[in-house]
Amino acid sequence: MRARDKAEFSEFAATMIRPLRRTAYLMCGDWHRAEDAAQDALVKLYRKWGRLERREGIRTYAHRAVVTSVLDQARRPWRREHLDDAAEPGQVLPDIGGPVADRLMVVRALAQLPPSQRACVVLRYYNDLSVEETAEVLGVGQGGVKSQTSRGLDRLRELLVQTERSAL
Repeated sequence: MRARDKAEFSEFAATMIRPLRRTAYLMCGDWHRAEDAAQDALVKLYRKWGRLERREGIRTYAHRAVVTSVLDQARRPWRREHLDDAAEPGQVLPDIGGPVADRLMVVRALAQLPPSQRACVVLRYYNDLSVEETAEVLGVGQGGVKSQTSRGLDRLRELLVQTERSAL
């Protein structure tokens, strides 16, 4: 890779690491896994840096890479065993008050959505991508994004209402 390309990549990676890590965290609910997924995405991007189109294609590719990385991590057998152990029914998070508690409640509810719904909700509402951009990132049709987002939001509402009721 040329020095100019390395400098461009370094600048891009510095600006994108936080949004990629946040996307990954919202998808998996674990900062350590999110960090790994964001780094994996940047490694994939680095390998293809010279061949990628320098306009909007790079951001789309980076988002697609982080989503794929999170989903791949969840498919690994050792990961499923760990997730099953951590998800105890009736486990209650401590009340730490205010916006932090609300954020944790949303993250826990997001973790209960199926992966495709979770990816659509995170990309559309946390990353503020359009339907078209989300479809491109996920490699699905726009209708699929709309239906998965709608189902995901409906389920998220149900989960948040259940959580509020159980907290009373």
